[in-house]
Amino acid sequence: MSSFPISRYPVPELKDLPDDIRQQILTVQEKAGFIPNVFLTLAHRPAEFRAFFAYHDALMTKESNLSQAEIEMIIVTTSNDNGCLYCVIAHGAVLRIRAKNSLIADQVAVNYRKADITDKQKAMLDFALKVSNNAQSTSDEDFETLRNHGFTDEDIWDIAAITAFFGLSNRMANVTSMRPNDEFYAMGRL
Repeated sequence: MSSFPISRYPVPELKDLPDDIRQQILTVQEKAGFIPNVFLTLAHRPAEFRAFFAYHDALMTKESNLSQAEIEMIIVTTSNDNGCLYCVIAHGAVLRIRAKNSLIADQVAVNYRKADITDKQKAMLDFALKVSNNAQSTSDEDFETLRNHGFTDEDIWDIAAITAFFGLSNRMANVTSMRPNDEFYAMGRL
């Protein structure tokens, strides 16, 4: 595996972490087969780690009309626009798995408008990018466009909340120089 540092900040040893954080990380390791570097990087600040993953879990594990693949499309598209290597690579891997399509993550990351996705999904990603780059200009017309594609107001909230949360994540990943795990590059490709 990579010998490059995973963060420009100190990465704590598992044994030195508070019990709840260590257990959360070990649970992820058991499920994934490795520890995603985001967990180790953010463990540098335990209180913020807890708050970050509490909101992450509230957004990502709740019932939603958005499919898991669509949620990952939002993350990959906006993360690419924000220049976040970690999130494009990590969530691109998850998108490949959730979409059951090894091409879709690369297509969405590079240019979702040319990707093999539905017009509804393209409208969703248009809105996500607007929220990411120019949220103050969102309007009733945006809501009407999304409603015409079958999204509810709660779906629109989900699109905005996921976009906003990963905007925070993208910025912290860039500031910390968070390195994607090597494992992510091959996931869902075969």
